[in-house]
Amino acid sequence: MFFSQRHGYKPIKNIIQKDYIDDDLRNKLWNTLVMSFMDDIQIGYYGEYKQFIVAFWHNYLKAPIDTLPSGASAFRDRFRKHYFNCQWYEVYDLLEYFYKNWEYDYQKDSFKIACNYDLEQELSAYRLIGDKITPITSDEEIIEIEKVLSDTYELIPINIHIKTALEKLSDRKAPDYRNSIKESMSAVEAICQLITKDKKATLGKCIKRIDNNLNIHPALKKTFETLYGYTSDADGIRHALIDEPNLQFEDAKFILVVCSSFINYLISKAAKADIEF
Repeated sequence: MFFSQRHGYKPIKNIIQKDYIDDDLRNKLWNTLVMSFMDDIQIGYYGEYKQFIVAFWHNYLKAPIDTLPSGASAFRDRFRKHYFNCQWYEVYDLLEYFYKNWEYDYQKDSFKIACNYDLEQELSAYRLIGDKITPITSDEEIIEIEKVLSDTYELIPINIHIKTALEKLSDRKAPDYRNSIKESMSAVEAICQLITKDKKATLGKCIKRIDNNLNIHPALKKTFETLYGYTSDADGIRHALIDEPNLQFEDAKFILVVCSSFINYLISKAAKADIEF
């Protein structure tokens, strides 16, 4: 049983909306659909949008054509009922259908921007990329975060850093991507300090020393040294990445997943080397 389950927190797969859509996200995507398309459909129900409406009824809903509502308000009511009663993945089907089949590109462009804003703000694991809803968070990534929270339960400094990184990433009202990245890197620094038995060593120095005890593959060691260099200066004061002005969910999530994976890897290597924390 994972940390989040043992202590009553939401599972990570629910914090990051992978296999479901909560009410907030469903409502916001509905509002985006209405503001982007449905208001125009009501105005042009008998005119320029009639062809789109008939095609939607026939090709998407696959409903008998003689059940197509005769008025715009009735159509909107029927569409609304379908939207709020359909499965979570069918909401994404609808987004794709409207984006692919709407005639006016300028509206499609603004619709995509609005959709992706909603998806990011509500921590969806998906984005509208091209003309398809595409996953940006995999089950494997979620497992790595859950595993590090579970396996570091008694390694309090590491656990706190990862938990704080996740909290700052998943705060829907005021996400703090910059400090989420700091916390993720600090968690790796903490595990390296435990392995090297040096509480004052910076991550850069620790990485160079842990290879003596754990025999880390050179390519993996080089990769993490490069990542650390990208997020830190020579004195260990992080600035290069976190001073970027446009940090996004994807940036902080990537660092959290990578750091979680590396910590899981180091814990496993330490166990094989009979290193106790």
